Amino acid sequence: MPKIVVLPHAELCPEGAVIEAKPGESILDNCLEHGIDIEHACEKSCACTTCHVVVREGFRSLEDADELEEDLLDKAWGLTSVSRLSCQAIVADSDLTIEIPKYTLNQVSEKH
Repeated sequence: MPKIVVLPHAELCPEGAVIEAKPGESILDNCLEHGIDIEHACEKSCACTTCHVVVREGFRSLEDADELEEDLLDKAWGLTSVSRLSCQAIVADSDLTIEIPKYTLNQVSEKH
């Protein structure tokens, strides 16, 4: 079973984490199942960028992003060449290392 290494994030995962991932499920769903609350304002419908992650290792094991995801990623804070929307990136059989960006662009966030 593949693993997802989540690099430390000050608020969501201060110590970092290593989780057992379920292939065929999104990075987001795998993280949520293990208590890592990556923001997802559009409820996983590929309509925002709040679940943006940077895939530091294992990026090539993911299927290519479709055109809609690519268009949305252009609006993400901290975009890199290995950025993905975690609601759209489906885990395959390879381990992944992800970084959750420090900031997100959420126009409707109620967190103060």
